[in-house]
Amino acid sequence: MDEQDFRLLSVLGRTRNITHAADELYITQSSVSKRIRQMERELGTTLMLRSRQGIQFTPSGEIVLAHTQHILHELDQIRQELVETSGAIAGTLRAGISINYAMYRLPDQLANYNERYPEVDTQIITANSKKLYSMLISNQIDVGIVRGEHPEWRGERILLAREPVCAITNERDKDKPLAVLPQIHRHADIDMEREITQWMRENRIPSSKNRIQVNSTSTCVTMVARGLGWGIVPEICLDHAPVHARPLFFENGEPLIRSTYLMFTKQALELPQVRVFIDLIRNHTANEQERSQTHA
Repeated sequence: MDEQDFRLLSVLGRTRNITHAADELYITQSSVSKRIRQMERELGTTLMLRSRQGIQFTPSGEIVLAHTQHILHELDQIRQELVETSGAIAGTLRAGISINYAMYRLPDQLANYNERYPEVDTQIITANSKKLYSMLISNQIDVGIVRGEHPEWRGERILLAREPVCAITNERDKDKPLAVLPQIHRHADIDMEREITQWMRENRIPSSKNRIQVNSTSTCVTMVARGLGWGIVPEICLDHAPVHARPLFFENGEPLIRSTYLMFTKQALELPQVRVFIDLIRNHTANEQERSQTHA
């Protein structure tokens, strides 16, 4: 088994679904199934059982899965230490970060990065994901943390999060139908607007005539908390927010999800300051996911 096998197991352990794992890793379902069979032959045991509801790990599979995150963490730590012992990391890091991620996730990660690599000139650009994607393909930034799928991207990407999108009200209004409340509308990208429109249509929620237009999620959350209406925001914005949140689901039972990716080119990986930034973000994300699973 190699590192790719362990990363596949990690994704399967989180999604419990071959289709979702294939989508996240940008490989075909048949490739996932083939690699599972290869691992099972190599280990001499059945790792998981398949059904219409997804996959279920066998007792042997659970043992392998329990070691997977530790193995991946150790591999990342080895890379990190080898880079650090090879000499001081310097140069310029040009990172583009989506606005919500920059507000709610980046500060702790960046503090860690700057503490480890004080010789790096760190340049952070915050913008909407559409602009950041354009900057990536025009080589204006080395690495981007971008929301949305961008299927035309031909570079490298690492999935950081698949977060629910939520309808929020203040506690006083949580039991009221959304249709009777003013909407605090935050303009999103075209794909998200289309999905929100579909969800509102399926739930027979008309577009509010007296809705309030805002241009940031933080403003939306603040206004909702003050009782000015209801809004739709990604879960990332709701840490300790004094609002009532409910994840959105379509009629077919599928949740409305927003994915966040770490995106970069192979050429950017030639820069040591970029490589260690990518490793640090990936390690932070893995540790946060492990903590959330422990507390779940």
